[in-house]
Amino acid sequence: MQDFAPINWLKLAILGIIWGASFMFVTVALQGTGPLFLVATRLCLGAVLLLGLAYAKGPGLPARRGKNAGKIWIFITGMALFSNAVPFVLLSWGQLSVASGFAGVCMAVVPLFILPLAHFLVPGEEMKLRRFIGFVIGTCGVIVLIGPAAFNSTGNELESLARLACVAAACCYAIGAICTRLCPDVDRLSLAAGVLLVAAVIFTPYALIAEGLPQGLNTTSILALLYLGVFPTAVAQILLVQVIRDAGPVFMSLVNYQVPIWSVVFGAVVLSEPLPPSLLLGMGLILGGVALSQLGALRRLFSRS
Repeated sequence: MQDFAPINWLKLAILGIIWGASFMFVTVALQGTGPLFLVATRLCLGAVLLLGLAYAKGPGLPARRGKNAGKIWIFITGMALFSNAVPFVLLSWGQLSVASGFAGVCMAVVPLFILPLAHFLVPGEEMKLRRFIGFVIGTCGVIVLIGPAAFNSTGNELESLARLACVAAACCYAIGAICTRLCPDVDRLSLAAGVLLVAAVIFTPYALIAEGLPQGLNTTSILALLYLGVFPTAVAQILLVQVIRDAGPVFMSLVNYQVPIWSVVFGAVVLSEPLPPSLLLGMGLILGGVALSQLGALRRLFSRS
């Protein structure tokens, strides 16, 4: 049964803030390392932290034998591939050839991919017209916020394939969310630790072969990498698992509308980047779309208070 308690709305907001702020730290970290090594470092740091927590506070990793053990590890592998390793590879390659905002627009489309998947695969997540319209409005809000420059052609000969790679990454995130929901019941900290461990094992060799070790690491980049490994990777993985298991993948997908807002806000406040003139219109569309898609949940939330 879905749980739309205030705590899950709070976790969703925290995830939006954590991931929205991560763009700043990625910018700083990339001054001393490449994008693939950055992702591999995030995954490895996150995996080490969650493994430590899982063995200190819980049962460690999920059992490899016993009831549902095989199914659990199949789903863990699916989550590691589709929520982490594969989309990271697709985005890191795709963003070399597309306009910088295009990947952001693709992430806003993730909820629209989740809707039909959840409709057929997740009990209680039937696709309703109101929810679909709300998500379309929210997606339009992200496009307005990022601006038409996201669709500008870069002239790169691989641009069409790169755009497909970004869209495929969005599909991967949707599949990963469904895997998280359908995984048999298991300790959530153990589940999160297992996902990051498998993702790190899969992605790190690829990063080292394709990019090698960084040559210009500095203290600032190292600190940024530490932040990225702890908060938007380890902490976020725990919250992501909790929210999807409690409230469902469709509810969790709302975070994709928050991230661009927080990214713009942090960029303006911390990095003194100019606010886009479309900020208020984009935010209005996003908030209106979220409210429409989650009207029933919001009514239940406010009826409790």
